[in-house]
Amino acid sequence: MSLPYPSTSTCFQPLTYTKSFTIQPPFLKFKGSSGLGIKPFYTSQKTNPKISCAINVSAAHSSHDDRKLQFDRLINKARILWDNSPQPVKNFPWNAALGNFIQLVIDLTLAVVKYLYVPVFTVTSISELSYCARQRKLVLVPLPILLGAAVAGILKETALEMSPRLRDAEVPWHLIAIAIFFTLIKLPGPYYPYWGRILIPQFANGVLFRALWFAILWYRRPKVLKMSESDS
Repeated sequence: MSLPYPSTSTCFQPLTYTKSFTIQPPFLKFKGSSGLGIKPFYTSQKTNPKISCAINVSAAHSSHDDRKLQFDRLINKARILWDNSPQPVKNFPWNAALGNFIQLVIDLTLAVVKYLYVPVFTVTSISELSYCARQRKLVLVPLPILLGAAVAGILKETALEMSPRLRDAEVPWHLIAIAIFFTLIKLPGPYYPYWGRILIPQFANGVLFRALWFAILWYRRPKVLKMSESDS
């Protein structure tokens, strides 16, 4: 007796599932959700930056408070030390000593600048003139130099009119301020546009040369006054 064989249509018919199911472990179950509960996981990721930001703010605030507390302690210790110091230390002219120290530092700085200014000014001026010669613009050089010299004279007279005390000062602070300002204009000369590289440094050279000449006359003035007083 032969056994009935299934037909080819039923043998090779693909399996299909009409029902879907999800695997949900017990520890991932949430109320009102039929999946794996991904949304709460994303929600926890979004809250992490807020928590870290709050921690950073609190840490910065606490560090600021610690520094302020340390500074207050340092001030209190210095006050206690000053109160317990002997009377000769309290009577010492600390303000005058600080003023003399600042004046000494300024004098040393001016001495260094006075001896280095002329060589640096000479080297930079030669470099700028060589650039103008390379660009075949030496004909235009005298114009900005003369204009700068005129501007230096105007600035000097204006400073003396605004502050007459500068006439009797030991240090020509107005000339030093003019020199510093136009040196800062002169230094970035290679970074100016084409015509700026030619005209602006030469204009600054005119101002600096005239200010240097005024400074030489300023420092020679006391010698002239002493010689006139001795002759009389």
